[in-house]
Amino acid sequence: MTIHEFIKKRPHLVWYIQNYEKLSTGSILEHVLNYGDWDDVQELFKVIDKKEVAKIFLKQTQQERCNYRPEIKNYFNLYFKQHA
Repeated sequence: MTIHEFIKKRPHLVWYIQNYEKLSTGSILEHVLNYGDWDDVQELFKVIDKKEVAKIFLKQTQQERCNYRPEIKNYFNLYFKQHA
């Protein structure tokens, strides 16, 4: 399964997007972590390795503009330090 096939099965996470193919991996990751449930996150780890997800997440959260909700950012910072 590709990342775009993964997000097509979860349109509720990107409700305002019409063309899923144009979404970047980082954007899909952001939507899943911000709006998905734990099952969505676990499925994401099957599509993209957990270490790669952690790498993208950490890069995104270190930028000046960060779209992660504060509680999500905090949770996954702690999670990836422990598990990735």
